[in-house]
Amino acid sequence: MTIGALITWILTSVIVHYVVGFDYDLALLIGAMVVVTGPTVIVPMLRTVRPVKRVANILRWEGIIIDPIGALLAVLTFDFYLASRKFDAADDILALFFLVVAVGIGIGLAFGFGLSLVLRKFWLPDYLRSPITLLMVFIAFSLSEAIEHESGLLAVTIFGVVVANQRGVDVHDILDFKESLVILLISGLFIILAVRVDVDGLVAMGWPSLLVVAGIIFIARPISVFVSTLGSELSMRERLLIAWIGPRGIVCAAVAAIFALRLEQEGAPGANLLVPLAFLVIIGTVVLQSLTAKPIAAWLKVRDPAPAGYLIIGGGRVARMIAQTLATQDVRVVIADSDWDHISQTRMDGIETHLGNPISDHADKFLDLSGIGNLISLSGRANFDVLTSMHFRREFGVGHMYELPSSAEGQQDDKHRIAGRLRGKRLFGSDVTHNQVLGYLRDGWVTKTTGLTEEFGCNSTLRIIRTGH
Repeated sequence: MTIGALITWILTSVIVHYVVGFDYDLALLIGAMVVVTGPTVIVPMLRTVRPVKRVANILRWEGIIIDPIGALLAVLTFDFYLASRKFDAADDILALFFLVVAVGIGIGLAFGFGLSLVLRKFWLPDYLRSPITLLMVFIAFSLSEAIEHESGLLAVTIFGVVVANQRGVDVHDILDFKESLVILLISGLFIILAVRVDVDGLVAMGWPSLLVVAGIIFIARPISVFVSTLGSELSMRERLLIAWIGPRGIVCAAVAAIFALRLEQEGAPGANLLVPLAFLVIIGTVVLQSLTAKPIAAWLKVRDPAPAGYLIIGGGRVARMIAQTLATQDVRVVIADSDWDHISQTRMDGIETHLGNPISDHADKFLDLSGIGNLISLSGRANFDVLTSMHFRREFGVGHMYELPSSAEGQQDDKHRIAGRLRGKRLFGSDVTHNQVLGYLRDGWVTKTTGLTEEFGCNSTLRIIRTGH
């Protein structure tokens, strides 16, 4: 995000200058615009590719932090282009840079710590947390822009980083609201910006435009990544995957659209090609890398296994039976329990374990969920099972959470029974209970597995049958 961004900027500008023939001032502007990657395209790609955790963290945080850096770099380059005919252009740009950074960081810190205090003190009712947060984002952006143009993006980025890293501030509900909002806004914004693409101008550029995309993918990105990671602990395979994944996103498109309008008003030559070239870079990087990143990650062996494994809460006899059955099918299984006797017996059975409370801060740091995509709550305590289901709901999704309730729950009436919307799906069927299965095991019953057939469907894949049958 520093040396790498600078290398990408310079190399892209040189490629655009020599391949397309733009003057260096306009080529530098295009190079600054395509520095950004962006979480809007990186995060969905990471969900599909599933690279190892270290690579995923680097790519995700690069996309988040490079957005305001790249946008600010593009703004400074644009202002330099407009002020290049003045004698004091360099001084003007330097002063503008420090002013934009100072205003953006100042507003971001003020609003970040302010909202954190409001959330920590519970001064807002739960149903207003998300809308008030969104309102404060609008206010922070507008106030920062009113003080100094182009500082708003930096301000709201600092705002979010501050809030997300405050202790004692729960932002999960705000993140859920944000995810839904982002999908709606980004989808609409891409359509609106794409309307400005001049297809005739793009076709007129011909092969040089494709060479620019190829230069960004195969020259600028790899060089910037390998220089940036010198001396790091990343392996060569991890560096190669990072060098390959660098799709451009919405910030590149938005900045190009804004600058193209202003350059056309200034009568700048080639201004009408700015948006088509930016969208070609976006489409080229997204399409090529999204189609190839997954097999490349598998070939480089830096891809996490598919999240088909199971986290089982509770290490009792029923849990160990299910874990052993799944393990025989080469499915990763982790049993989490605070009872040492249960954990000890589970380890004797050859099952991976986690000793401790699975919803503790310690588990958040040390419980390895790579390859785990399902939850089975078998603690035997209804309230704790519900708590674990709510805790891991964001991690696994409602469709991948299962429970095996105790017999006592089936005898409770509605005013004492826990709401179904808070629980996972019933394991083995609505009429099967934890105590019932435990009784079968004590009577000598065992588990067997069978493959799926037309006659034997998903509802019958795991059965408890009597020994010898």
